[in-house]
Amino acid sequence: MKLALIAHDGKKNDMVALAAKHLALLQTCSLMATGTTGRRLSSELGLTVDCLLSGPHGGDLQIGARLAVGEVDAVIFLRDPMTPQPHEPDINALVRACDVHDVPCATNLAGAELMLQAWTQRA
Repeated sequence: MKLALIAHDGKKNDMVALAAKHLALLQTCSLMATGTTGRRLSSELGLTVDCLLSGPHGGDLQIGARLAVGEVDAVIFLRDPMTPQPHEPDINALVRACDVHDVPCATNLAGAELMLQAWTQRA
């Protein structure tokens, strides 16, 4: 499975905790992530992650481009709805690309948990 992982600053700790909980599954996936999120997952959990640019510097768009050509099977994007993001158009474009290409996209912990639990049961 090719999984993209993205987390806003206020959600990065949640992403690391989520990944730690599902470490066995994530170790079997091909992972890509935006900058800081990917570096944290790699350094703190030992995951192999293709680290792209940070979100505000085009990382969301890089993931969207990969998604559009079939290189992403699912997205976990832990968004912080209470903090304005300067790159909001890029965020909306990525979520729209998920909808256009029928790629599962979890934008909060509850959705991410359901997604990962379902894949764990399939494995």
